[in-house]
Amino acid sequence: MQNVSKRTILWIVPLLIIFILWYMTKPDEGKEYISYIKSATLENGSVNLENALNGQCDEEEWVYFRTNNRQNVVEFKGACPVNGEKKANVNLQFIVEKDLSDFTVGAMLLDGEQQSPELRDQFLKELLSKTEIAAP
Repeated sequence: MQNVSKRTILWIVPLLIIFILWYMTKPDEGKEYISYIKSATLENGSVNLENALNGQCDEEEWVYFRTNNRQNVVEFKGACPVNGEKKANVNLQFIVEKDLSDFTVGAMLLDGEQQSPELRDQFLKELLSKTEIAAP
């Protein structure tokens, strides 16, 4: 019985080491999508999305997820000024191509309520113009 337990331990230890090494070095595919969106600009603007959103919003967070339709989505969450008024909770999604060649602006939630594409585009335009004016 003692030989069996030694053999078992001799198999378990290397497997645990392999698993730990794999876990520590596994690629986090979400990071590359988040980096891509952070460095992207809208309409050939001079300010990237990270500077625009992080510069105007508080409590910012960037999240990656994949939808059931296999779309790669990067979502920005933060408290941002809307229409020059007090800050509101904004969730803004960007749908990124698998090969990181392009993206489209997706849905925008304002305090949990989905906004129209027109309001979303107006929000982004206002945010980017404020950031470009503030940049030296």
